[in-house]
Amino acid sequence: MPADRAQPDARTLLGFDFGDKRIGVAVGQTLTGSANALTTVRMTQQKPDWAAISRLIDEWQPQALIVGIPLTMTGDTQPLTDRARAFARKLEGRYHLPVHGVDERLTTRAARDHLQSSYDVDPEAARIILETWLQENADGTAAQTAVSHQRSHANTDKS
Repeated sequence: MPADRAQPDARTLLGFDFGDKRIGVAVGQTLTGSANALTTVRMTQQKPDWAAISRLIDEWQPQALIVGIPLTMTGDTQPLTDRARAFARKLEGRYHLPVHGVDERLTTRAARDHLQSSYDVDPEAARIILETWLQENADGTAAQTAVSHQRSHANTDKS
């Protein structure tokens, strides 16, 4: 490659499909624009297994984290919306990485359809969430749904 050509910005990202009982995790690359389902992290007493998440962060060394934000079909918030946003803020605080939210409507259904079963649906949903973010941000610009942006608009969301 000629020296005057800039290298593409290749970043590794982890994507999360947050749920009450499980969190699906996927890994993706900005260079390829693709993601792969990784694993499921269990929730215990409504708390994520932070040790398992830390191991994933250590193993994959992501430059950013992507969290699916569940909304109703009309775009309104639902009970899980605030918990997913709180999870995103905790990720940001613990790991000091940029965290972006993605509208995750229908990702679990799409994951089930893709897998044709509910086996490992959570990591597959995380893969879809992460690939959605990668497609929406293919030009390398920062997502407009960053956690800080969500935090500033949290009071305007419907309950």
